[in-house]
Amino acid sequence: MSDTQTIDKAPITQGGIERARQMLAEKPDAMVESVAKEAGVSTRAVLELTPAEGRTLVAAERFEALWQELATWGTVLFLVHTPDVVLECEGSLPVGSFGHGYYNIHGDSPIGGHIKASNCAAIFIVDRQLPSRRVCSVQFFNRAGEVMFKVFVRRDAQRVLLADQLERFEALKTKFS
Repeated sequence: MSDTQTIDKAPITQGGIERARQMLAEKPDAMVESVAKEAGVSTRAVLELTPAEGRTLVAAERFEALWQELATWGTVLFLVHTPDVVLECEGSLPVGSFGHGYYNIHGDSPIGGHIKASNCAAIFIVDRQLPSRRVCSVQFFNRAGEVMFKVFVRRDAQRVLLADQLERFEALKTKFS
């Protein structure tokens, strides 16, 4: 293996990968984005260091089909994490349509807008068993290996994953693997 690889056009050094691997070993519940930033690698590269049984890769070409499936889940937690803000919004995902270079979503939900779906390079169905809890999400990655946005299985008032969404999440892993 060469000293430097390229994942989706983002340079990934072997030293950065080893640093990320060490950080995850020391703190398995670390936020993937934080590890990526500190190790100097992409978020996708760090996610790919997590246990393989906890992530299912979905081809980016299945964006619309996967989105339409997620739109049947009811109220979800939609998250956008940038270096400056972690924005969380609860709402249903409206079914969208392509137009003017975007996947346009509108409806009776606080979640709406325009997604540059053509920038989506990969989608991961992520099931992380952290020391304190299980976290289930669908994560959409751009070509630089960074997360565009995430859709999470919601929790009830006791912080337990919603059973109906968890069932749909498990079905996604089978349907889109």
